[in-house]
Formats: sequence, C-alpha cells, structure tokens
Amino acid sequence: MSATKPRVLQRGRLLPFLEAQLALRYDLHPLWQEADPKRFLATHGGEFVALATSARLGAGAELIDALPSLKVISNFGVGYDTIAVERARERSIQVGYTPEVLNDCVADTAFGLVMDVARRFSASDRFVRSGQWLQGPYPLATRVSGKRLGILGLGRIGQVIARRASGFDMEVRYHNRRPNPSAPYTYESSIESLAQWADFLVVVSAGGPETRNLVSSSVLRALGPKGYLINVSRGSVVDEEALVQALEDGVIAGAGLDVYADEPRVPERLLAMDQVVLLPHLASATQETRQAMAELVLDNLDAYFATGKVKVGVPQPA
Repeated sequence: MSATKPRVLQRGRLLPFLEAQLALRYDLHPLWQEADPKRFLATHGGEFVALATSARLGAGAELIDALPSLKVISNFGVGYDTIAVERARERSIQVGYTPEVLNDCVADTAFGLVMDVARRFSASDRFVRSGQWLQGPYPLATRVSGKRLGILGLGRIGQVIARRASGFDMEVRYHNRRPNPSAPYTYESSIESLAQWADFLVVVSAGGPETRNLVSSSVLRALGPKGYLINVSRGSVVDEEALVQALEDGVIAGAGLDVYADEPRVPERLLAMDQVVLLPHLASATQETRQAMAELVLDNLDAYFATGKVKVGVPQPA
C-alpha cells in the first residue's frame, strides 16, 4: 500500500472494531455524519475509490453513480440484494461480501426458530410470567424430532441447517432453481410440492427482485394447517400480507421470523399472534460471527488494494 492511503467512504455505522481498523488502514470518511450526503457527494464523490457498507444499507445505483472513481465495495453481510451489483459490474467495480463465516449462527437461529415455534417455548415463557400457570397447565405443543424439514435454498446455510436436522432424525428435502448434484437430499421440483410435503418450511433463499414474494399464498396453502414457516433469509422472499392472513385464518400452524418486509417495522397483526416467534433480524448476531465478518470486510479491501481483486467476491450470474 502506498504512503497515501486510499480514500474509503463508510456508508453507515459498523462495528466499533471495524470502524477503528478502517480508520487506521485507510483515509476513511463517515458519510453517515454528513447533514446532506447528496450535496457532499456532489462535491467530493470523485475522491473515493472504495466503499464500506452493510447488507442493511447496501449501495444502490444512485450512490455508485455518485462515486465516479469507485473501484471496490466491501459489504458487511452475506446478502447483497441491496447492492446494485449489475451497475458495479458495468463499471468493473469489485464487490466483496462475507459468506461462510456466518453459516453456523444463521443455521442455529433457523433451527432455534423451528424448536421455538413448534414447542412454543417463547409463548410458554409468557404464560409463566403472566401468572397463567396458576390457573392450569399449558396446552400441548408439537414434536420436532422425526418430522419433515423442507429447505427453500440449499446453499451454504441451507446445508448447515440440513445437518442440524439430522441430529433430530428429521427427513430433509429441498428446492432450488436447479438440483444440487452433490446434495444427499431429495429435490422437489416446485416450492408448492416441497411445502405440501414438509412439516417445517425453512426459507434460506437469497433476496432480490427474482425471489420477491416467492413464498406466496399458494405455497402457504400447500404447507397447510399443521405446517410451520421459518424465515431467516429476507423479508421480501415471503408475501408478508399473505403470511399474516394465513396465520389469522389458520391456513398454517405458525411461523418463526427473523426478517420482515419493512424492517424494523413489524406488522401490528403479527405482534398480536401467540403462534408466531418474532426475532429482530439477529441470525448472525453473535460476537464471534460479527468479528469474523468484520475481519473479512477488511480482508476484502486489503486484498483489493494489494492484488486488484477482493478475497471473497459476489458470485457471477449463472
């Protein structure tokens, strides 16, 4: 790296460790501190060769266009649906992200939701705290062991979830855009057929326009009144209005959700439902995983400025 540090724009707040390391290694400017970011970029946008951002904020086409000297984007997150990847490719901008390091924690969260929504741990905790146990026992719940687990999106995280399921003697099937020849699980050719077969449908699909409302009212009807939906991917993958209606009407038995269509705003109707477990998008939120993600953000930037390529780049379209 030359004596003049590359100028890096920071889109939003990141982990304190990551912010400190970025400031130490690069000429870092926090865009989130600017009272008028658009005016600032109109004047100074051409100074920045790198962008550090997160999956929550991403980098849309407008921001990329406001950075004419941009060469690399380093994204804190495995999701890149908030990044205008095609615009970046048009300009030969490298896009790094942080897969693999969060697989275990996201899979743990998914399986935690499976356990919670079926056995009703959170709901029964509320039952005890509210004093209702004094009036009588808690209703019977649903067994998890030996049930059928359907995975929508058998990628890195989906495969870890499948391994978790083996410890509970669950049968696993999956649906992707195309079969995975190395997967030892049965492939279902449609989401509806997977949902119809499954007791639990776990959504681990990527976000973005191609998967918007992929889990539709017809999929929920196929899942049925004894089925549970688990979503740890993106809120956009599930038709949220259809899901709320299905839960209210008893079309499905329950849902475990870590993601929503308009975070952090959660539909009021969901908040009132006892058969739904609601988490605040925390699937990867452990100290160990977030530290590993931060280090990979740094590695991607360091690798680009050393070699011209990020360490782990967003995959090319199939």
